[in-house]
Amino acid sequence: MSSSSSRIVGSISYAGRLFRESFTFGHKELAHWFPSHMARGMKKMQSMLRKIDCVIEVHDSRIPFTGRNPMFKGALGVKPHLLVLNKMDLMDSTKRKDIRNRLSDEGIQNVIFTNCNKQESKTIRDVVKHVVGLINESERYQRTGAEDYNLMVCGIPNVGKSSVINAMRRMHLRKGKATRVGGVPGVTRGVISNIQVSNQPRIYLVDTPGIMTPFIPQIEGGMKLALCGTLQDHHIGHDIIADYLLYWLNKHSQFEYVEIFGMEQPSDDIMYVLTFLAKRLGKTQYIKALDGTREKRPNYDAAASYKLKMFRDGKLGKVVLDTELCENKAESD
Repeated sequence: MSSSSSRIVGSISYAGRLFRESFTFGHKELAHWFPSHMARGMKKMQSMLRKIDCVIEVHDSRIPFTGRNPMFKGALGVKPHLLVLNKMDLMDSTKRKDIRNRLSDEGIQNVIFTNCNKQESKTIRDVVKHVVGLINESERYQRTGAEDYNLMVCGIPNVGKSSVINAMRRMHLRKGKATRVGGVPGVTRGVISNIQVSNQPRIYLVDTPGIMTPFIPQIEGGMKLALCGTLQDHHIGHDIIADYLLYWLNKHSQFEYVEIFGMEQPSDDIMYVLTFLAKRLGKTQYIKALDGTREKRPNYDAAASYKLKMFRDGKLGKVVLDTELCENKAESD
């Protein structure tokens, strides 16, 4: 693992400390991430559109603008559309108004923030109410006269599509899981049809595999996606993602990690932080030296994985990683 000092491009001062204001990504390639099951899923979704009344796009509220697949709008945009920004329990709620304003400028008016972890979440109840309203206000074409409603749920990997579906069933049918939930991208790999989520009105939906945009134009956007777990960690490396997290937290003066990890002060050196964490957690590994002896060293990968899990569980503070995009909109008003 290389020292983070090679990634310092510029620095800003905070309480006498120097922190990076830029992050160098080296030669890591994140641009292409479109496995074959994603391409098949998109074709299947398009073939089913004539039977669909409304499309629910689920995305992570911590990255409301980064990574949303433009193919959804192009291929599925003929149907009423509801954007569900999930995992609101992990986001900085003070950014909600700015997020709505920017999305409105992009032509996206129907937006709901949801938290699927609450057993009786009003936000999940609102999904059905909004969907029924959108359908009743639109032309149903081949579905004219049908008494039931058919929905399609789409989104990039690991943003909580299955959690939203299961929460709707739990809320409206008092039933358990209809689709698997996982903390890594790629759990749903095929289209799953005819999942009932409500009796009054009678609503069925189609769960689809997470479909990432075929091309990620900006590396920093790819790092945000990786940090939220929508890309598989091993494609980038736990240490690189953990270093980006450290850079982002320091840059935005979110120093909760210092007290949580038991550190004396913030640090911008990922090697120092991972060494500190590995020792604190008792995570070590043996490395074989050139002379054949085994040397005990800190397990940096285990420390980086722990740090990422803490962030993804919301234990390092509530964030919106697209903060700059929200602020740019607010400053232009």
